[in-house]
Amino acid sequence: MKTYEEINRKIETGKAVVLTAEEIIDYVDRKGLDAAAKEVDVVTTATFGPMCSSGCFLNFGHSKPKMRISEAWLDDVPAYSGIAAVDVFLGATQLRYNDPANMNYPGRFEFGGAHVIEKLVAGETVQLFGLSYGTDDYPRREIRTWFTIDDLNQAIMVNPRNCYQNYNVAVNCSSRRIHTYLGILEPYMRNATYCSAGQLSPLLNDPLYETVGVGTAVWLAGARGHVYAEGTQHAPTCDRSPNGVPREGAGTLALTGDMKQMDPEFVRGVSLPGYGVSLSLGVGVPIPILNEQILKRTTVRDKDIVAPLIDYSHDYPEKTGRVLGQVSYAALKTGEITFDGRTVRVSAMSSYGKALAIAERLKDEIRRGDFLLAQPLAPLPRQQSMKGLKITEEPK
Repeated sequence: MKTYEEINRKIETGKAVVLTAEEIIDYVDRKGLDAAAKEVDVVTTATFGPMCSSGCFLNFGHSKPKMRISEAWLDDVPAYSGIAAVDVFLGATQLRYNDPANMNYPGRFEFGGAHVIEKLVAGETVQLFGLSYGTDDYPRREIRTWFTIDDLNQAIMVNPRNCYQNYNVAVNCSSRRIHTYLGILEPYMRNATYCSAGQLSPLLNDPLYETVGVGTAVWLAGARGHVYAEGTQHAPTCDRSPNGVPREGAGTLALTGDMKQMDPEFVRGVSLPGYGVSLSLGVGVPIPILNEQILKRTTVRDKDIVAPLIDYSHDYPEKTGRVLGQVSYAALKTGEITFDGRTVRVSAMSSYGKALAIAERLKDEIRRGDFLLAQPLAPLPRQQSMKGLKITEEPK
């Protein structure tokens, strides 16, 4: 057994043994579980892909005269200003003002909140336009100015739902092309899409949330961030394989971090035709090897992780609960799967290459002593299901 304190002391002295979740598989095969658990201190996991439930709080400081901003637009993208005088919240999926959306289907969705976030992290200039009703202590009623992230007091990324533990494989069983957040799906199941790093993904390496919890330190697009809560729609009570790995979405993480410390390579606005805007984000999570069982879970292989195959033309939008089948990530990563006697080509919305680069960068930071682990303040819930929205009549 090891402790967080012991592992952090080894990190500080440059003696920690750190491997990525890809490297640890062969390492345990060669060394054996018992010997490897004694030697290895940390396994780094990572993912990179669209994470719609993302956004940021920005503080502009006060103009002269002061203004209580009640409406705000950043590069013409509406930001929520129902908080303090010069704080706003910008959501990643917010569309630019007057974007035609899907009025001319399929819409292009060329610019939105995620693209503003990308510009800010990249150090580019963004326009602020604000309006106010005016008060005695905040008399200014209108402002237009340009700023960069360095002009802000704070730029804090606050993401209610990131790092889905597992996710759907999307297909289209209908006779027409459809546009979804998992990309364009051709009719008659001619293609399939998925979004996960599989064996590198953080919560697939800690399927029972033994080390990842509230307060866990994470690598959030290059910044040191942390888990501030369970993610929205966190639903760990689900069907799982004998190894504890969920066969469906299951857990999620709510993450926060300082945008001023982020690397623009891992913060990218995404336009999804016919659907909307999203933010592709890179996240790395270190798994401390406290015992053999935790190490064993980090040796999960793509062939041992399955995801549900879902029809996005009917079953997903109508919430029927029907699953066409289960597909392993090993099969998905070959670029094609076989289902019901047909070969279906497969593409990924996520990037395994970028996820691996993140895992390597986090490994290097820990080895250099630049990234210490943080013991969770509280565990993530292990028994919890997700409620649906009931449509009810107005109470009398």
